Amino acid sequence: METVTLSLPAAYALAYRVLRENGFNDAHAASIADNVTAGERDGCASHGLWRLLGIVETRRKGKISGEALPVVSDKAPAIVQADARGACSLLAYTHALPLLIEKARTNGIAALAINRCVHYSALFADVEPLTQAGLVGIACTPNHAWVAPAGGVRPLFGTNPLAFGWPREGKPPFIFDMATSAAARGEIQLHLRNGTPLPQGWGIDREGQPTTDPQAVLDGAMLPFGGHKGSALAAMIELIAGPLIGDMTSAESLAWDDGAGGAPYGGELILALDPVRFLGDSAASHLARAERLFSELQAQGARLPGERRFLARQRSEREGVTLSRSLHEDIIALSRAAP
Repeated sequence: METVTLSLPAAYALAYRVLRENGFNDAHAASIADNVTAGERDGCASHGLWRLLGIVETRRKGKISGEALPVVSDKAPAIVQADARGACSLLAYTHALPLLIEKARTNGIAALAINRCVHYSALFADVEPLTQAGLVGIACTPNHAWVAPAGGVRPLFGTNPLAFGWPREGKPPFIFDMATSAAARGEIQLHLRNGTPLPQGWGIDREGQPTTDPQAVLDGAMLPFGGHKGSALAAMIELIAGPLIGDMTSAESLAWDDGAGGAPYGGELILALDPVRFLGDSAASHLARAERLFSELQAQGARLPGERRFLARQRSEREGVTLSRSLHEDIIALSRAAP
């Protein structure tokens, strides 16, 4: 397979240009370009530059605003709301983050509800800034109904990712970001693009039969990880990042899309917890106990979540990122075909 290697500044510049030429204002283009470049940098191809194809398509179909600026509201002593007004979640998050951090440090815990947002991005990008501020972070969001519940055969849940971040002094944070489906939908789409079969257990076809054919799963239904356990977590995320914050479930998001094929639309819930506010003067000793847990994990040969991502980040900062030539050409074509 022919490939193209880009420096990180070149990758960002390409993404930014494509977005600006396809109707995103400077603020949105910058935040989205930064996000997809970071995904590629961290070895997360399913949330990297490839995402530009879907973002631009969503814009061309009129399912995302490229200009609307978010409105941030102080809803309660420990609650922040950010109305994305039909635009991408990323700018709303950036605008609301300082108030979320302030409330978490004041109260020990705070929540941010992002409403009316188009969401495509990996959630590790939302919890990492919280860990950099010394906070514990949790984030979750529904998306489109692509996943059948355990025991079912028709899509009802989204891939409904859940991310968790724990701050570490002088070390990369402990972060996991996982879909409650057996795989992220982007991974299935990349298998389809590359002509490779799926692992067993990722999805079923329209008749509810197991299949490793990516197109058959995209036409049928994805499956939750861990059977009823993943299914229950997916339902929890539907509730706390849907009705609890006054936003859509995955089924409602798909109905709102009305066959356009745009990115998911709805809400995101982010929680921030301050260890210092919980623990006071004993915070340092308890955080040290957490470090012992991490050391014991590694002593058994286990890999900490996020380790590969941070190693990929270091490598990309030295060597740049490598894309297939076909993907690079498709991204460039978005610019050439811009209306």
